[in-house]
Amino acid sequence: MLKIKENKEQIWLEKFDCFSISGKDSKRFLNGITTGNIVDLKNKVLKTCWLSPNGILKSLLEINCLENKLEVIVLIGNTIEIRKYFNNIIFPSDDVSLSDTFSINRLQQVDDIHSWRINQPIFFKNEDKKYEFYNNNPNLMNNNDLQIWKINQAIPSLNSEINGKNNPLELGLTDLIDFNKGCYLGQETMSKIRNASSLKQEIRVWKAKDKDLNLESANKTIYNQNKEKSVGCITSIYKLDSGIIKGLAMIKRKYLDKENSFFADNFGQISIDKSVGSAFL
Repeated sequence: MLKIKENKEQIWLEKFDCFSISGKDSKRFLNGITTGNIVDLKNKVLKTCWLSPNGILKSLLEINCLENKLEVIVLIGNTIEIRKYFNNIIFPSDDVSLSDTFSINRLQQVDDIHSWRINQPIFFKNEDKKYEFYNNNPNLMNNNDLQIWKINQAIPSLNSEINGKNNPLELGLTDLIDFNKGCYLGQETMSKIRNASSLKQEIRVWKAKDKDLNLESANKTIYNQNKEKSVGCITSIYKLDSGIIKGLAMIKRKYLDKENSFFADNFGQISIDKSVGSAFL
């Protein structure tokens, strides 16, 4: 009998760096930097990417549109690097100003079946009554559960999947890019890849049995079953209490349709799944 996956609702509560952008040119300014349509954003939260000029993902952001300012929540990325770049490209004629960095609590209801991008988050500070209420909620994910959930969602991590090499299309973040808006940083590369359908690799969740090894020194190359060719690279590793090891890997696209079982020196046979997070590939 086919086992139906339980759709358990959970609460994701985590603290993130945040800074606000104010001034009449704020939306135009941010629209030229990120992949989402900021100009048409009205009183809602938009998930978007900050790219390098050649289309490499540098940061994953959320833009909270308030009445008189935009809050930039740094979900994944180097806040100091982001702020430095933003400040450096503000022209004297721009009516744009950045606040100091502060911490904000981000809360979102999620589950194991749907992408985390579906539900809108809410934000509040430690002194808000909501913080105490949700911090004691029985559905609140602990650090271990949150880490596993993020892997299953294929949410990239800084210095792992966001490593100066991978673009957002390879990381399953296609829906965070507005291909119809005007110019933005990395736009030319994104358009070329999309038009040519030239993705070389895709993010995937991998799984293997625990071999009781030093995970930090493990060989992260993935081969096909006959170990004839390298088909990808493990980017993150997490050990579950059940004796299973899971993580994320970048797999060469041409091998994904041929098999879903591969080989790694330190882990033996590993299986590759199409995650909830890579459903947009």
